[in-house]
Amino acid sequence: MQDEDFMRMAIALAQEAASLGEVPVGAVVVKDGVVIGKGRNAPIRLSDPTAHAEIQAMREAAQHLGNYRLVGCTLYVTLEPCAMCSGAIQHARIARLVYGARDPKTGCCGSVVDLMTEQKLNHHCEVSYGLLAAECGELLSQFFRSKRTSKSLTSG
Repeated sequence: MQDEDFMRMAIALAQEAASLGEVPVGAVVVKDGVVIGKGRNAPIRLSDPTAHAEIQAMREAAQHLGNYRLVGCTLYVTLEPCAMCSGAIQHARIARLVYGARDPKTGCCGSVVDLMTEQKLNHHCEVSYGLLAAECGELLSQFFRSKRTSKSLTSG
């Protein structure tokens, strides 16, 4: 499988999140070409502010490996990780991060700040962005557009 195939899996997970009323973000962790962790946003459903797609995927991958270090793994995620997720990526020792859409409000891998290149931090992973960015971004745009539309219909 190629990067695009893994990102398409993450997009499918993001679509599942949206169908459950969550912000549509999906993530997969891959090691040696095999998916070992999947996640979709679930903070609302789980009443857990840490239940971001990346965290869910890394938790599953860590359980799969029996190790909290995810050395040699690649994380594919539809939206640029926030500060919390960026920190978890670094602590897990993810080797490579591939994300789709940039997040100009809370993105910490180049948009607002770039924690992945911060020299004071002891782990740095390779970062690639923009893979299927239009699709990833459109999922988010549609989700928030529908939220605004339903809000205006109920308040009118």
